[in-house]
Amino acid sequence: MTIRVLLADDQALLRSAFRVLVDSEPDMEVVGEASDGAEAVRLTRQERADVVLMDIRMPGTDGLAATRLISEDPSLAHVRVVILTTFEVDDYVVQSLRAGASGFLGKGSEPEELLSAIRVAAGGEALLSPAATKGLIARFLAQGDADDNDPVSSERLAALTVREREVLVQVAGGHSNDEIAERLEVSPLTVKTHVNRAMAKLGARDRAQLVVIAYESGLVRPRVE
Repeated sequence: MTIRVLLADDQALLRSAFRVLVDSEPDMEVVGEASDGAEAVRLTRQERADVVLMDIRMPGTDGLAATRLISEDPSLAHVRVVILTTFEVDDYVVQSLRAGASGFLGKGSEPEELLSAIRVAAGGEALLSPAATKGLIARFLAQGDADDNDPVSSERLAALTVREREVLVQVAGGHSNDEIAERLEVSPLTVKTHVNRAMAKLGARDRAQLVVIAYESGLVRPRVE
């Protein structure tokens, strides 16, 4: 199955570079290019994209607003947004995750990291790696209102079983299903089942959203180095 990728960036040169890279892979293709957020939302619907590589800073409707519009549209529930940022530490990243992005990647990442991020996001199996992602999320949340737990997120956690909470803590730590299975001494399939149930109960689109909920509810405390 071919992963349909949409490129959203106001720099034509970058879009061209990303297109060449993505189209070189046998399992993915670029189905459109957008120079602003409004066009990105329109083309996501029109071209039935699976993954959107979204720049944050664009004229008019920015990447943050576009991400929110995509994530709030029930007809686009299958779409995963990967935020591309010039700086690995970006004030907008955590807002993007809260808006529904599946994760983020620095524009200076290696080509293989970008391709891997697209595949991971399309599969919905894991929070984007490089491993620095979870640390950056933690730092952003720590800089915000980490001391004031979100009561809504906290109440939603009450629906989880003890095991689902344990798995959620591990997911928030950036661990894969196989790593969690080894840590909790269960099968990867059992972990996947718990993750899917937690996502359903918490209304999370993917694992990235589970991580945000875990931090905002106070279930997991950010560590600031």
